[in-house]
Formats: sequence, structure tokens, C-alpha cells
Amino acid sequence: MKKIFSFTKKKKHQSGTPDSGSVLSAGYDLKEKDLGKVHKAALSGDLAKLKQLAKKNDINQLDKENRTPLHIACANGHAEVVQFLVDSKAKLNLCDNQNRSALMKAVQGQHERCVSILLENHAEPNLVDINGNTALHLAANIPSISTAVLLLQHGAEINAQNKEGFTPLTVAVREDHMEMTEFLLKESADVNSLDQDQRSPLMLAAGNEQINMVKLLLQFDADVTLKDTKGWSADDYAAINGHHLCSHLIIEHSTQKTNVSRQGPSKKKKMLGSPSHDVEAGFSLGGPAIDKDGRLFFICFMTVNNNDYDCNCS
Repeated sequence: MKKIFSFTKKKKHQSGTPDSGSVLSAGYDLKEKDLGKVHKAALSGDLAKLKQLAKKNDINQLDKENRTPLHIACANGHAEVVQFLVDSKAKLNLCDNQNRSALMKAVQGQHERCVSILLENHAEPNLVDINGNTALHLAANIPSISTAVLLLQHGAEINAQNKEGFTPLTVAVREDHMEMTEFLLKESADVNSLDQDQRSPLMLAAGNEQINMVKLLLQFDADVTLKDTKGWSADDYAAINGHHLCSHLIIEHSTQKTNVSRQGPSKKKKMLGSPSHDVEAGFSLGGPAIDKDGRLFFICFMTVNNNDYDCNCS
């Protein structure tokens, strides 16, 4: 099975997405001779032509690759065409031969207006392609935080896993997208999500010497004790690959956690002169006393309630 993501980092492409041979490629390799009239109008963004054709043709017709005119319009960012097709009751969740919906194509092409139109009309954000990726995985890969916001607002599952076990957070970490990673973590993404080999995002970052990413994941309390199917921890990934600074950061974080746990809960302070009673909100100081002539009197009673002091003397 072709893997959508590998453990080792890949060179970035100018488009911000993997190469055209990848299942994540944004557009379609289209030949007009293979398209029907409706698909051609959607491809060119010819809204007037499309309106004429829609009167006598099925707007949900499929081409040889199971693509609808809506797929084509979304892949090319023709928002007005997308709006017309949606208003004309086009089916929003049909998938092409790669099992990608029109929403996925709009996300991949970074056509945010098309994404918004589809989501506002209840396109399903959690459909998966042949590799198990959702639209949010694709947004994390680009990266596009604004698109991720839209998807999450419309019910996208933040911890969805693809066939490799990667969540959108794992994708962002692997691609070293710091801002996207921080955004997802603040949106409560699972910092300790595990892929099919039981590797955590911290392991991936440590193994790739992503120093700032390691720092960020540790700030969100990534578990340094987790081990993958080989029995390797994040520190092992760093050490084996000679990434000493990453290893130091992980060990330092682990030591701090250990010291905090050893200290245990803070003990209650005791007031001087009252050894048998813990100091708590609402207590009294003072009591009866006798002067040198044997006369009984009371010294000041001071009641402490949440830092308010009431004095009653007699």
C-alpha cells in the first residue's frame, strides 16, 4: 500500500503540498476531450454556459474518474459556479476515484470561499479519501489555519486518524508547521496520539531534530514515557539520531516532572503558639489570661476569615 506520509521528512515543494504524484496533489490532470459539456463549463468557470446546460443536463453526472462538475469547479476555485451548483441541488458528498469529495478538492486547492459555501450547505467534513485523510488532514498539510477553523466550526473531528494512524496534529508536526501545530493543540488536539507504529508526535519531532517543535509539544505536556512498537521512547529517537539538544530537552522536562511529583501536595502552615491546630480559614487567636493581681481578663480574640480580621476584646 502506498503510504501517504513516511517517517522521514521530505523536501518542501514550492506549492506547499507534496508533488503531483502524491495522493495529496491539489488539482486534477484534466483533458477537455475526456469531459462532457457540463464538466467543461465547470472547468472554465463559464457560469452562463453552465446555467444553459443545467436546464437539460444532469448536474451530478460523473466523468470517467467519477468526478462531478462540482468537483471540477471546487478544484479550480470557481466560487460562483460552486454557488450555482449548490443552489441547483448538486450532491455535495459524492466522491471521485480517489474517494475525495468536492470539499476536499476545495481544501486542497486552498479555495476558501468554495470551502465556506460547501460547509454552510452541510457538506460532510469527515469523509475520508483512499488513505483515510479527512479535509482537516489536508488543511494541516498545507497548512491553512483559516480553513482548519472553518472545518472545526462545522464539526470536523480534530483527532481523526488516517490509515497510517496520523491525526491532523501528527501531519502538522511531521511537516514542521509550528503555527498549525500550536493552533490544533490549543483546540484540544491529542498531543499523545499514536500512529500505527505507536509513535507519538513527540517521537516524530525528536527523530527529525525539530527542536522548536519538541519545545512546543513539551509545553503542552507531551508524554515522554511513551514507547513505540520497537520499545523506543522520544528520547531514544533523539539519541539514536544524534539529536542531542532534543534529547536534553526531553530529559530536562522529565526531570522537572519527577521533581514536582516528589514534592507532593503543599503542607498547611502552622501558626506560632498553636502547634496542635492547622491554620485554616476561620480560626481564633487569644484567650483568657490572669494579670499579676490575680484578676481574670480576656486578651484580644482575632478571627481570621479569608484574610479579613475581626477583633473582639473584653
